[in-house]
Amino acid sequence: MPPRAFDAPDAWPRCRPPGGDGVTEVDRLGGVLAVRAEEGVLNGELVRVRPEPDLPAIELREPHGERDLRTDGFATARLDRVAARALEIGLRRVQVLAWRDFEDPEAGGSELHAHRMAAAWARAGIDISMRTSAAPGQKSISTREGYQVIRKSGRYGVFPRSALSGLVGRRGRPDGLIEIWNGMPFFTPLWARCPRIVFLHHVHADMWRMVLTRRLARIGETIELRLAPPLYRHSRVLTPSTSSRDEILSMLGLDASRVSVVPPGVDARFVPGPGKSPVPLVLAVGRLVPVKRLELLVDAVARARKVVPDLRLLVVGEGYERPLLEAKIQAVDGQSWIDLAGHVSDDDLADAYRRAWVLASTSLREGWNMTITEAGACGTPAVVSDIAGHRDALTHGVSGLLVDPGDAFVDALVQVLTDTALRESLARGAVARAANLTWDATAATVLGALVEEAEARR
Repeated sequence: MPPRAFDAPDAWPRCRPPGGDGVTEVDRLGGVLAVRAEEGVLNGELVRVRPEPDLPAIELREPHGERDLRTDGFATARLDRVAARALEIGLRRVQVLAWRDFEDPEAGGSELHAHRMAAAWARAGIDISMRTSAAPGQKSISTREGYQVIRKSGRYGVFPRSALSGLVGRRGRPDGLIEIWNGMPFFTPLWARCPRIVFLHHVHADMWRMVLTRRLARIGETIELRLAPPLYRHSRVLTPSTSSRDEILSMLGLDASRVSVVPPGVDARFVPGPGKSPVPLVLAVGRLVPVKRLELLVDAVARARKVVPDLRLLVVGEGYERPLLEAKIQAVDGQSWIDLAGHVSDDDLADAYRRAWVLASTSLREGWNMTITEAGACGTPAVVSDIAGHRDALTHGVSGLLVDPGDAFVDALVQVLTDTALRESLARGAVARAANLTWDATAATVLGALVEEAEARR
């Protein structure tokens, strides 16, 4: 029986886990449950359910294919409803504040996340402008996928300049504001007068010392961990994972009732397909920066090659640590089996996900690490460091393995690469994990939070 997706806009379906006492409602904002017989995907997790007998009739809709369980049509309909409510209460012009732009050479997951949401909001009819720091080779003002991008000031100057512009209303005052807190905050509680929310991917903590001098790192840590939290204590904060939320609560001391989890989406182009590499292939995707700790991954793959001699490593991404990574590759004599692909197109990235036998990451900090669920949607499991964010993007033993870098990481790589049954089982779990993660659902939830803030003010 092919999987079907259930949606009930006016009467959200409910399901009761076998043997459970409580009723678990399908996400009221998403309203989606994909099922095969009594097995289904509920909020991204594979579960066994049985519908309650008193449920009203539910419209059925066939998904795009048997293995593609993502329900883009439902998420889009929900986004349209949220956007309609936003316009109804006066949220017509919404500004997004972000440190870097999606087209910046150093852009990463946070920038992709902001771009996908802004594009979705623009398609839904909201007037979106995004203010960021200047990006090399890019115009100071341009339009991309329906929303305006304003690139002004440098890496540090963008924070005070954005605050000054917001105070004086230089480009008109927005009806709503979404701040993306990426290490250094914009301090919107001090100057923003419109309904606002904050998206915080993760706490930077020891990342400051990896990228800055000791003096500057101390300043960054003080601002993030001491000065900013009291100002943001009553702000509505969104974060992509439960483990990141736990860190935010414990390290920043924010109000737990005001911090919510909104998982990122997975683009519809990432679906399983043919074309696995004929030889074992490990894939790493991300910026070449210290926090990714790619030198540890190179060491791990070099050690795994002693057991899997034809193993190759493909690294997709660019960054200022490329020279150091190239030196590391030379140190392990990896020029013949490690490829640094740099930036690649979306289609080439999807092809790399499908060709890889396993995705690997030794990153120190992540809010979610979208490459895990993107690869998973393509049928590729992951072996990644056991950190906040990774613990939510991946279900240990189901869609991949969580292990600390070192001997355990090498052993996990070898195990997945050499055990076909395990690898195929994890691949099925990875597809299920990514099944109902869509950008329209993410955009709808984030915009819905802003709508709630605006309605509270009313």
